[in-house]
Amino acid sequence: MARIAVGGFQHETNTFSPQLATWEEFERADAWPPFLRGAAMVPGVEGFNIPIAGAIKTLMALGHEVVPLCWCAAPPSSYVTRDAYEKVAGWMIEDLQALGPFDAVYLDLHGAMVAEHHQDGEGELMRRVRAVVGDAIPLAASLDYHTNMTPEMVHHATAMIGYRTYPHVDMADTGSRAAELLDRLLKDKRPLHKAYRQFDFLIPLVWQCTLQEPARSIFALLDDIERGAGGAHNQGIVSLTHTPGFPPADIAQCGPALVVYGHDKAATEAAADRLADAVRSREAAFAGKLYTPDEAAVEAIRLARTASRPIVLADVQDNPGAGGTSDTVGLLRALVAHRAQGAVIGMMVDPAAAQAAAEAGEGAVLRRGIGAAVGYAGETPVEARWRVVKVGSGVFTGAGPFYGGARFQIGPMALVTDEDSGVSAVLACKRIQAADQEMFRHVGVEPSRTPILGLKSTVHFRADFQPIAETILVVQSPGAHVTDPVELPYTHLRQGIRLRPLGPVRA
Repeated sequence: MARIAVGGFQHETNTFSPQLATWEEFERADAWPPFLRGAAMVPGVEGFNIPIAGAIKTLMALGHEVVPLCWCAAPPSSYVTRDAYEKVAGWMIEDLQALGPFDAVYLDLHGAMVAEHHQDGEGELMRRVRAVVGDAIPLAASLDYHTNMTPEMVHHATAMIGYRTYPHVDMADTGSRAAELLDRLLKDKRPLHKAYRQFDFLIPLVWQCTLQEPARSIFALLDDIERGAGGAHNQGIVSLTHTPGFPPADIAQCGPALVVYGHDKAATEAAADRLADAVRSREAAFAGKLYTPDEAAVEAIRLARTASRPIVLADVQDNPGAGGTSDTVGLLRALVAHRAQGAVIGMMVDPAAAQAAAEAGEGAVLRRGIGAAVGYAGETPVEARWRVVKVGSGVFTGAGPFYGGARFQIGPMALVTDEDSGVSAVLACKRIQAADQEMFRHVGVEPSRTPILGLKSTVHFRADFQPIAETILVVQSPGAHVTDPVELPYTHLRQGIRLRPLGPVRA
């Protein structure tokens, strides 16, 4: 039995977002647990589809002693404040020093954290961990699919294991795989060779989905190499991780990368080259159709006339899961203007409107605007006579593949309808990605019977909504998660990288 320190610090940083990640954002609960430290961590994460839950469960099942440090996550937004970063990192290092010695360390990290004073939040955290525990013991980390994998992260970690799905339905499974690898490292006591590759083009999030090509076949190849598919021995390959990156991060090392771990140097390097060649050869395939809000509204109304299932409109640039404010009104305004009867859009995060609806009660009419609470890009609320149809507490449990087991605390919530156009919006008080049908059911909407569904999400919604959708239209409406990296005003991104597949090169 080994004594293993376990902790986590999760944030996906869109440096172009208008909202900072303060300590209060890490401290509170939303869909995921609140800040947890010490003994409260183990029961506090149990049952959630998050890496640390899978890692702890597996490490305990393997007979190891788990020593909890601290864990927290904040919704994607702009820079993590210096105060928040130093609080969490400080407590983690303090507990490492006080509770050691350890045989190994496991960290649940995102991989795209940027602090006000550190471009590479995870690389800096791992550097501090190594300064305490030294280089002799294994340090394993689980990573998000959208990691901007840096050379410093590769250097400090013994091994890193990333998600293989987008939508991320394998988060807890990834933590479990990282724990199994850590167990193997402790038993084998053999050094791993690392083969690291970075790519010279950025991939917009909307085209990174593993339910579609080209990502689907890239990750199928990754699995084949790791397993030694086709009867071929895998030549000592231990693990492969490919992270397509998180483009809205103005850091030097932003972009896709991969790392392969193995016992044989030549075989490990060859596997990295094979996977890298597969990604590069598919560069042109990372593309697709984008609709303006008006085009999407008109097309959705046309399709809904004969459809037997919902027409889903993905409001990808206002995705709070990528730093969006989840309150922009471009798509809502278009649906109202084109009188898209029966359409419902969510989550519209407008705390004042949600609170007003809850106080007014069901059946009341709100004579006020909704949305544009932050006022991104100068937007203003959508004014109408909004009928309060249903009010909810915002406390419920997710049931879909992505948010399954998540215990939401995002209220109060309300379903409000503009009776003139027949368009409805689901209001909430905390930013949360529209990726679980229970968000709508909580306020009386059955998604499968809704003709047009507007979802503030880029890809995660597909896990729960694609199976019920007639078709999905990807909408490019204003929002802080800018879909095309060419439009982003980078100042730190390294030179020579293409700003989108086959796109212009950063000079």
